[in-house]
Amino acid sequence: MTTLTELFFLDYLQNYQPFKNYWNYEDGCVLLGCIRMYQATGNSAFAQFVLDYLSERIRMDGRIPTYPVQQYALDSFHCSKALFFAADLTGEPRYERAIHWQAEQIFQHPRTKSGMIWHKAIYPQQVWIDGVYMAAPFFAEYASRTGQNDVFREIGHWFAFLRKRLRDAKTGLYYHALDEAKIQPWADPETGLSASFWLRGEGWFLMALTDTLALLPKSEAKLRRMLADILREASESLMRYRSGNGLFCQVIDQPELTGNYTETSGSLMAAYAFMRGAELHALPDEMFDCGAEILHNIVQNKLCQAAGGVLLTDICGAAGLGGAVCRDGSSAYYLSERITENDPKGVGALMSAQAILLTSRTVPRHT
Repeated sequence: MTTLTELFFLDYLQNYQPFKNYWNYEDGCVLLGCIRMYQATGNSAFAQFVLDYLSERIRMDGRIPTYPVQQYALDSFHCSKALFFAADLTGEPRYERAIHWQAEQIFQHPRTKSGMIWHKAIYPQQVWIDGVYMAAPFFAEYASRTGQNDVFREIGHWFAFLRKRLRDAKTGLYYHALDEAKIQPWADPETGLSASFWLRGEGWFLMALTDTLALLPKSEAKLRRMLADILREASESLMRYRSGNGLFCQVIDQPELTGNYTETSGSLMAAYAFMRGAELHALPDEMFDCGAEILHNIVQNKLCQAAGGVLLTDICGAAGLGGAVCRDGSSAYYLSERITENDPKGVGALMSAQAILLTSRTVPRHT
C-alpha cells in the first residue's frame, strides 16, 4: 500500500526540476532519498528517477561534463554517491568509469596544511562541517570496492580532526566551519572557528558518520569504533537541545532567540542518523524510537496541505560563510536566511528517514 508520504514523493519527483545546471548537492539529496525509497518499497519509479537523471549526464567514458572540476567544490561530490547504485542496477560500464573518475577528483582536491580536504577553491584553507558528508561516504564506498585501504586512513583523519577542532567542549555541538588561516571576517582570530551552531551543519555531520560507518569493511574495526564513539557523543549532545515539539532549532543552542524556529531539514537529518545509527548498533536502541518520533512530528506538523499541493515547510533555504554576501556566522545571520518549502535538502532527508522507518517494519532493527 502506498503511503501518503510516498504519494507526496512521487508527485514531487514528477514535477522536479534540477536545482542547478551543474552537478550539485541539492539534487544529490533527492537522488539518495530515491535510492533508499526504492530499496525500502521496491517501487521502480524511484529507481527510474535516478537512472533518468544520471543517464543524460554521464558520458560513455565516465566523464561528467557538468561536474565543475575547477571549482574544487566538495558539495559536488554528493550526486556521485548515486553512481554506485546505477552501476550495480544496470551493469553499464560508464557508471563504473564515472566512479573512478570522481574518485580521482578527490585525490586531486586541495588539502589544508593539516591534511583536511578544503571546501571550495573560493574558500581556501577552510574546513566546513558539511564537506565531510559530501565526500567521506563516497570515498569510503570507493575504497571498499577497490581495496584501497589507505583511503580509510585519510577518512579517519578527517573525522578525528573535526572532533578535535570543530567540537565545542562545553556544549558538545559542532561549529559550522574552521578557517585554518584565521583571516576570514567570520573566523575567531584565535581559534579560526565560526561563531554559531547551525542545525543543518550538525545534521550533515551526523549523516556523514552513519553513512560512512555503514560502508566500512569489518577489517576497519578501529575506524568503526571511532566513528561510533563520535556519533554517540554528537547525538547525546544534540539531544540536550530538543525543543518542546520534539524537533531542533535553526540555531541549536538558543531556542529563546527572537526569530528562532524548529527547522525541518536538520531535524530530519538527525532523525535519519538516529535511526540508522541504532540499526548499525552504534547508538542505543531507544535512539531509533527517538528518530521515529522526530519523523512523525515532522509529518504531522511540517508536511502541510496547501492550494498548490502538499508542502514540506520550514526549511532553511541556504546558509554559508563569507562570499560576496556578508555571511558572518552569527546567530542573527542564520535566522536571516530565507525559510522555504519543498527544498530538496528537506525532501531528500524526509525520503531517507521514511525509508529507514519502512524497512524497520519488515526487517528486525537489531539482530
